[in-house]
Amino acid sequence: MRISAKADYAVRAALQLAAAEPGGTVKAECVADAQEIPHKFLEGILNDMRRGGLVASQRGVNGGYRLAKPTEDISIADIIRVVDGPLVSVRGVRPPELSYSGPAESLLPLWIALRVNVRQILEGVSLADLVSGRLPGEVSLLTDSPSAWANP
Repeated sequence: MRISAKADYAVRAALQLAAAEPGGTVKAECVADAQEIPHKFLEGILNDMRRGGLVASQRGVNGGYRLAKPTEDISIADIIRVVDGPLVSVRGVRPPELSYSGPAESLLPLWIALRVNVRQILEGVSLADLVSGRLPGEVSLLTDSPSAWANP
């Protein structure tokens, strides 16, 4: 699985908004500067997130962006889906829509299993978890092994 720059920036922007003063708005420029995200790229991401119901925008002197839902109600999967689409796809196709034949038939259950695990992790972690600095126990356990941090 590959996390796109757009998805990474979207999660970081959401975390920046989550850390802001409750009820207040944050200007896109402030988010861009704080997270070192190209401003124009961030504007597009924030618009995607607004259309997806994750952020709200306010115009005017005191304008900016804020989360549209409580942090515990926004999963990392929600953010990625809004900006990038399905969490797992193969050649741009969702696994249940694929078919294989011959020796490749066993690939489909593998892709489905991968999707289940990715969903379990990304749907199980909310912005509230990340803002608090505490991953859910089952996710945190996955990072305990030194091999988790090594690149094969």
